[in-house]
Formats: sequence, C-alpha cells, structure tokens
Amino acid sequence: MVIIAVDAGNSKTHVVVLSDDGTILAQGDGGPFEPQTVGVPAAVDVVEEAVRRALGPAAAPPYADHLYAYLAGADLPVEEEALAAEFRARGMAADVVVGNDSFALLRSGASGPSGVAVVCGAGINAVGVSPTGGVARFPALGRISGDWGGGGGLAEEALWHAIRAEDGRGAPTALAGLIKEHFGTRTVEEVVLGVHFGQIERHHLTALAPKVFEAAASADAIALELVTRLADEIVVMAEVCLRRLDLLETPTEVVLGGGVLHARIPLLVAMLEKRFAVRAPLAKQVVPDQPPIVGAALNGLDRIGASEEAKAHLRAQFQKVRAGS
Repeated sequence: MVIIAVDAGNSKTHVVVLSDDGTILAQGDGGPFEPQTVGVPAAVDVVEEAVRRALGPAAAPPYADHLYAYLAGADLPVEEEALAAEFRARGMAADVVVGNDSFALLRSGASGPSGVAVVCGAGINAVGVSPTGGVARFPALGRISGDWGGGGGLAEEALWHAIRAEDGRGAPTALAGLIKEHFGTRTVEEVVLGVHFGQIERHHLTALAPKVFEAAASADAIALELVTRLADEIVVMAEVCLRRLDLLETPTEVVLGGGVLHARIPLLVAMLEKRFAVRAPLAKQVVPDQPPIVGAALNGLDRIGASEEAKAHLRAQFQKVRAGS
C-alpha cells in the first residue's frame, strides 16, 4: 500500500509519500494552507500541488491508497469533514482521513498514539488522545473561543503595553524601545499606524515575540507578566486535556511544539517545569526532535496497522536526513 501523509500549516505544507513498511518514496513541499482565507478548494490545491511536486508533474489521481492529512484550519469536526470531502471529490486516494495539525505534532513526539500536545507557535492550541481512543480538543478560534497566547498573542500584548507606556497611559516598559528598534521607527505610534494603514501586515507582528522574552529575561515587569501568563495558558491547556481524558493521575507524555516552545527559551522552560510539577506532576514533557510531518506519517501507519518496525524505519530515515542537514 502507498500512503500520502500531509502536514499543512499557516506558513508551509509538507507531503511525504511512503509505503506500508515505512519506506519514504517521495517528498514535496508547498505554500501556506489557509482554508479560512482562500476557501477549501484553493487550500486543497496547495496540497495537491505539493503531491505532484513529490510524484512528478505526470502524476494523476488516485495518487495513493491512503491519504492522511493533518491541517491548520481544521479546527472543528465540520471543517475536517469539508476538507476531507474535497480530497475525496478529487479522487486523491481511496481512503481519506483529515485532522487538525496538532494531532501530527502529538504523534511526532509521543512514543505511541496517545498523549497530549500543546502547540504554541503563532497561536496556541492543544489536543489529547487517550489510550482507549478518546479525544480532547478545543475550538481554537482565537480570543472568541477563550484562547490567548502564542507568538501572535504575545506580540499584540507587547504592542498594547508599549503604546501605553509611550503616551503615558501605562507603566514604562523596555518593550517600547525594543519594538521601535525592531521596526526602525522613531515612535511606537508609527508602528501602530503602520498596522492600521496596512503598511505593516499584522502577521509580521509575530516577530516581536522574541523581544518579549528578551525583555522578560532582563526583569522588565510587564514582559515578565506576559511570559508568566503564557506559561499559565500552556499548562492549563495540557491540564484540562489530561483531566478530560482521565489521565491526570496517569504518567502521560505532553508534547510541546510550535516555534515558541521548540525554541526552549530558558525562562519559559523553567516556568513550565514549575507549573507542571504542581498541576500535572505525572506529565512527562516532550519536545520533539522530528517535525510534525513525521507524526502525520506515523498516524497513517498506526491506522493501517503497520508494524513497530515500519514506524521505527520511518523515524530512522528522518533522523538520517536531520543528521545530514
């Protein structure tokens, strides 16, 4: 059997074609996967183009026996089904499974199919899978669904505090100077107006997140408050998933991924260790050393009942690529 595994995020798309013994047959990359912005058909176009890059321009559907796609923007079951229906309508594979990309992260770091994953990249999300197959997840629709954090959340809060520090409404903070330095402006207000008038795209604000950690490490009170809040959010999302799945009293892997967590920032790491020790002491924190596309492929192998040797073979191939890079 031939499997196509997909990990598609807001910045790029990865595709791996593999056999049921875990051998990688081909790989391809594509652009951002943004169904909420461009619509489902255009988003799936990105994946199909990546598949053709992997298999060659002459490739035609069906491309494989199984397609397992873990996608940004597949935040709700109804969205997963709409995306799966589009893949099926194109005849890309006989068997199609679509899930949120957090499930790929989970499997990339966990030793098996179960556990909890917290993604803290541009945004924040968490999912959990119990050993019996139960699932815990959040709507992950942003602030309206109770979410706070990620690089984007940190950056917007930093800008909020910086403009207030500059105009006198708020307490002084080193963030004001760091933001001006980052954008090369004389004032924070210039940055705010640049965002307002579209001269600075909102997603570029995410690059401010490292400045928050830099200021916090220098004991800036406001930046330290923001990093503390982020640590609290990460741990509470993991704790809630564990509680929902009745795993809080069971040793369980908690996979931490996304750009913010993968950076292993010492201050944040220390805060997380302290909070997990109190709120979920049996949780084992894991930061994956392999990318989420490995998790997408492992999920595929899990679903077809592949051997443990096949899964180890797949991981070994990615380790070899990483060692050679």
